[in-house]
Amino acid sequence: MSAWRWLYARLWAILPPLVNRYLRQRARRQPEYLEHWDERWARQPMQTDDPRGVIWVHAVSVGETRAAQPLVAALRARWPDRPLLVTQMTPTGRETALSLYGGQATVRYLPYDAPDAVARFLARYQPVLGVLMETELWPNLIAACAQRGVPLFLANARLSERSARGYRRIGGLIRPALASLAGVAAQSEDDAARLRALGTRQVAVCGNLKFDITPPPQAAALAAQLRQWRGERPLWMAASTREGEEALLLDALPADSPAVLLLTPRHPQRFAEVAELLRVRGIPFQRRSDNTALRADTRVWLGDSMGEMFAYYQAVDLAFIGGSLLPLGGQNLIEPAAVGCPVLIGPSTFNFAEVTRLALAEGAARQVVDADELHRTVAILLADPDTRQRMGAAGLAFAQRHRGATARTLAHVLGCVGEAVD
Repeated sequence: MSAWRWLYARLWAILPPLVNRYLRQRARRQPEYLEHWDERWARQPMQTDDPRGVIWVHAVSVGETRAAQPLVAALRARWPDRPLLVTQMTPTGRETALSLYGGQATVRYLPYDAPDAVARFLARYQPVLGVLMETELWPNLIAACAQRGVPLFLANARLSERSARGYRRIGGLIRPALASLAGVAAQSEDDAARLRALGTRQVAVCGNLKFDITPPPQAAALAAQLRQWRGERPLWMAASTREGEEALLLDALPADSPAVLLLTPRHPQRFAEVAELLRVRGIPFQRRSDNTALRADTRVWLGDSMGEMFAYYQAVDLAFIGGSLLPLGGQNLIEPAAVGCPVLIGPSTFNFAEVTRLALAEGAARQVVDADELHRTVAILLADPDTRQRMGAAGLAFAQRHRGATARTLAHVLGCVGEAVD
């Protein structure tokens, strides 16, 4: 064990009380953080789960859990007789996993990276193959899997230059972890290069799994209902907005616009907070959860629901992707493009740099610099259905052109493990 990891492991001897305090603090805004603490430390009763060796997929929160859908399906098809375990770190991620995989998989929290908790988790589930989604790196977990001969993969891997700089500062801890992975399926050549520079082996560029996600069957029917409720008024969407962005959007909202803004905060625990922002500003609004048609005076429709994003994208005239007005890196623009919804995005896109670059180059998206330019661009596009149609068609072509990451990722996994999992 390196000095770095020894120190990291020792740190976990004192961290649990602090982690528990953190969970209690988070629970003030999201009470679900008080639930399932036995899973957080791998102390739940053994008899509640299938003890056979599992195929295990870890996806930290909502976006990663949704992105894992096509890969989970491919893994189940390849190893149909193996039980499936899907783990998360957040309550919203867990809720999403239960809705997507509840009938097919055991859904649990991944324990924190304390050595004893990791040991209990691995002894309990005995994974024969593990897949970590995107950039979820836990050094003790990775080392324990390597010691037990459990092949562990990083799938849909992305690593921004900002994150790479941070990892380089703790290279003594991160390099051995990355080198212990059985393989990495990177989203892009840039991601692969940064991962290789940090010592990762068996890196293949497989593309982005999010291109392989398809809308759920019920999305079209819900979209039709939402279109009926909107009536003849233009409707645009600010999707997956983050804290601070809603105030910027609402303060710049033109008073004379005939359009309705469908505002969907990324985190459900912020629905009430955003409703208060609207009340304080005196902006007439109603909640999606009211299940009623838009009133004549409604200017903002608060999208306070879970699991309905595809329906939203099919019901609106265009969508702005949140997390991009402030330096937060942006959110996923693939889903709206995949259903032919014109896309706008702000200046901060480092979480989806390659996807954004391609979407802009292929005419599927436009970029704005701030909230004022966003509202001006929205007004222009709402008055120009031909341009919206061209952007939507470009989005469909863009999404279709980049499909196939699931098959490439599975092929890379099989190439690294051979028949060992069978």
